[in-house]
Amino acid sequence: MPTDTPRHSAHDNTIVLVGHGMVGQRFLEAIAARGLTATHRVVVLCEEPRPAYDRVQLTSYFSGRTPDELSLTDPEFIERHGIELYVGDPAESVDRDAKTVTARSGQTFAYDTLVLATGSFPFVPPVPGKDTTGCFVYRTIEDLLAIEEYAKTYAKTGAVVGGGLLGLEAAGALRGLGLDTHVVEFAPRLMPVQVDEGGGAALLRTITGMGLTVHTGVGTQEIVAAQGAVSGMKLSDGQELATDLVVFSAGVRPRDQLARDCGLSVGERGGITVDEQCRTSDPAVYAIGECALASDGRVYGLVAPGYEMAETVAASIAAEESSFTGADLSTKLKLLGVDVASFGDAHGATPDCLDVVYSDSRSGTYKKLVIGPGGELLGGVLVGDAEAYGVLRPLTGSVPPVSPEQLVLPAGASGPVALGPSSLPDSAVICSCHNVTKGAIRGAVTEHSCTTVPEVKKCTKAGTGCGSCVKVLGQLVNDELEASGVEVDKGLCGCFGQTRQELYEIVHTLGITSYRRLLDTHGREAARGTEGCETCKPTVGSIIASLAPTIGADGYVLEGEQASLQDTNDHFLANLQKNGSYSVVPRIPGGEITPDKLIVIGEVARDFGLYTKITGGQRIDMFGARVEQLPLIWTRLVDAGFESGHAYGKSLRTVKSCVGQTWCRYGVQDSVRMAIDLELRYRGLRSPHKLKSAVSGCARECAEAQSKDFGVIATSSGWNLYVGGNGGATPRHADLLAQDLSDAELVRLIDRFLMFYIRTADRLERTSTWLERIEGGLDHVRDVVVHDSLGLCSELEALMADHVAHYRDEWSETINDPERLARFVSFVNAPDTPDPTVSFVPERDQIKPDLPLLSIGSRPRDLEGAAS
Repeated sequence: MPTDTPRHSAHDNTIVLVGHGMVGQRFLEAIAARGLTATHRVVVLCEEPRPAYDRVQLTSYFSGRTPDELSLTDPEFIERHGIELYVGDPAESVDRDAKTVTARSGQTFAYDTLVLATGSFPFVPPVPGKDTTGCFVYRTIEDLLAIEEYAKTYAKTGAVVGGGLLGLEAAGALRGLGLDTHVVEFAPRLMPVQVDEGGGAALLRTITGMGLTVHTGVGTQEIVAAQGAVSGMKLSDGQELATDLVVFSAGVRPRDQLARDCGLSVGERGGITVDEQCRTSDPAVYAIGECALASDGRVYGLVAPGYEMAETVAASIAAEESSFTGADLSTKLKLLGVDVASFGDAHGATPDCLDVVYSDSRSGTYKKLVIGPGGELLGGVLVGDAEAYGVLRPLTGSVPPVSPEQLVLPAGASGPVALGPSSLPDSAVICSCHNVTKGAIRGAVTEHSCTTVPEVKKCTKAGTGCGSCVKVLGQLVNDELEASGVEVDKGLCGCFGQTRQELYEIVHTLGITSYRRLLDTHGREAARGTEGCETCKPTVGSIIASLAPTIGADGYVLEGEQASLQDTNDHFLANLQKNGSYSVVPRIPGGEITPDKLIVIGEVARDFGLYTKITGGQRIDMFGARVEQLPLIWTRLVDAGFESGHAYGKSLRTVKSCVGQTWCRYGVQDSVRMAIDLELRYRGLRSPHKLKSAVSGCARECAEAQSKDFGVIATSSGWNLYVGGNGGATPRHADLLAQDLSDAELVRLIDRFLMFYIRTADRLERTSTWLERIEGGLDHVRDVVVHDSLGLCSELEALMADHVAHYRDEWSETINDPERLARFVSFVNAPDTPDPTVSFVPERDQIKPDLPLLSIGSRPRDLEGAAS
């Protein structure tokens, strides 16, 4: 929407931007940074029904990320700079003589400077049947929404035409929707632009191991229809695939029709011709991003070159020296959970170059470095393990400080390799998305006093694009702080100089059962004898609770000293809500519940006037309980056979399930039974962060197991175990840890995985973050918990056995102890007085919190007297 009140007069110069994608938004930020929005009227014509969003992360929508979370557009930014943004109103024509642009709505805008950022469109091969119902492209959020809706209703099998970057993204999306998925690629290997033959082979092995069917070296000849919708696909080798849905992802073409129509020069194969300042054949018109044919004769389909073009045009308008003569095509991404990276001369086109290759088909790892005649690193391909990308790419063009063999061999196979970001020259580009050098990052620390990664991100924009450089960024910030004489304190807090992992080992090894003893014997000198802080108290409380049976501590979290260590929710074994009331969440293992128990929940909610909601975790939440009502409610629930759902604690929440083979015609294992067994085994397990799980009875994945901390998917031969998944604000697709496991093997590996996570994770660190942070990542975790590389497995299994044997339901323990019940009051010195600020109003035949604006945070005068 345009701003309500134009800030500029009719005499101001006007910049019209056609297109509001990622590159268009970057252009707006670039002109705003140069003060041009204060001196120019800025008009943006956006074709899509929503402002700019992160198209690079488009597939994360299927992992739970919402369109709003994908947005790159801050409404406050648009308002603050007086930008007139017209959403869903694309440019229809340009009159270069009159210097006007006419939008679809009929509005005409005069311009002094016109910037075309129209992007590209998906190429759909001209095959018969390409417009049949059930055929889609994969380019926008609207495309994803359409694919999702169609797949849910009409499809069991899907096929993707194109095995490149976007094609594999699309295949991952179809697999995530539970479809049996085929990938058809005309080239002889997957991702032919980014990886070589060896990398393609490694990628093929890994992807087919996930259950996808890949067809390379063949083309699509015809889309077959039945009853007006897709029913199959004919391939050039004579095969016919049965499929209900087709996604075309066979590359993109520049959207240059607007430029053609107004007479601007375009390339023979498409793309608006521009010079080194990204100026078209008309000096008043610029083109940036995927619609532009750069001065080096290339159309760039990556976001980083588009950002550079945006900066170049902004500088040109501001009369600054800048040019765009080409860009680095290096890329690092995760496709279907597989790390893939290529940089520099990845295909070895330089004369007299040599390849240094490491390949391990067992682990799906392939690494190739291209070395020049003088020993300089020219480029490389990394598949399966791209950990070194952040260091290798900036070294391109220089002679590495260690031998190439040491750079590709796994840790331990070639001796120690002392190579890290500190070895890079200041001119090395660390963030290719925003062209930020190591020198600029060092300058943010030394000249701008940045001391944390978020501060450096804000100062330089490094790490705010694709995110592949964030790990290197963190290492550089710490290295620079240490080089400046600033001690990088890695301790948990001001009370402890140790990390959480080190504190866990101290508690476990010495059998320390008291926070006070731990603080007085291992805390910092200044903290000994104090009360500690709100960071370390719940952390140590969680460690002691998770080790309680082994070290001889009382596992009840509200017993003695433990009660003072707990977070707010644990204080009353319930989740605190916004108006001071609490929620009640009984455990419903696997989502299975009897009618009698359903009736009990209904009766309790009715009798206590609670709001009820069925959650995504397949259980029923009851909201609006006053603190003094909690024991009464739980007495009735416990009597009916319920126990705590631990919705309040950093522990296992739920193990979701589909109905599995018992009821579903697609199910291949009893997912409900397995989910119940797992939930009952791990209930009450205290951990660094909450744990969520799910069990799906077949590859259609209805329980969404691959978005969980540990997820299980049935196969015809057993169970596949996935770990490190996460939904929420920062979604992550889980990684396959092991496959085709028996029941006993599955439980044993989950036991080990959870206890290893609890042992080594940082405070409040989800398994997804831990898996990416821990040295060696998934491969290391697999070596430890599957192959017992550290000899820890017996100990991890024993720790879990202790937990299972000594589990006690916290609410059952509470309601049977009058002393423990005494804490459930609003006011200690007025135990019979309910909190009068907790009130409700009706809504949709239930209740909701009553939050009068002026009473939030206040206490009634008469209550102050009663509580004084």
